[in-house]
Amino acid sequence: MRHSRGKDMENWKRGLIAGSAGLSIILLLKGRHTGGLIFGGIALATLASEYPDEFADIRRRIPDWLEHGSTFLEVASRVGERLADLAERRSSAWVDALLNA
Repeated sequence: MRHSRGKDMENWKRGLIAGSAGLSIILLLKGRHTGGLIFGGIALATLASEYPDEFADIRRRIPDWLEHGSTFLEVASRVGERLADLAERRSSAWVDALLNA
C-alpha cells in the first residue's frame, strides 16, 4: 500500500510538471508573459523538489554561464558592427562609382 502511494505521488508530480509547463508555453505564446512565467516557475519548483542536488549544481554554475554568454554577445556585437561598417562602405563605394560613371 505504501509503495503505490509513493507511485501516485510521482504520477501527480509528473502531471503537475507537464501541465504547468504546457500551460506556461501556451500562455507565453499568447503573449501573457506573467502567467507563463508563474506556471513555468511552478514546473521548475516541482522539478527542483524532485532533484535538489542537480538544481543546486545548476545554481552554482549560473555565474559561469552568464559570463560566457555575455562574452559571446560582445563578440557577436563586434562582428555585427564590423559587417555593418563593411556593408556601408561597399554601398557608398557602389553609389560613388555609379554617380561618377
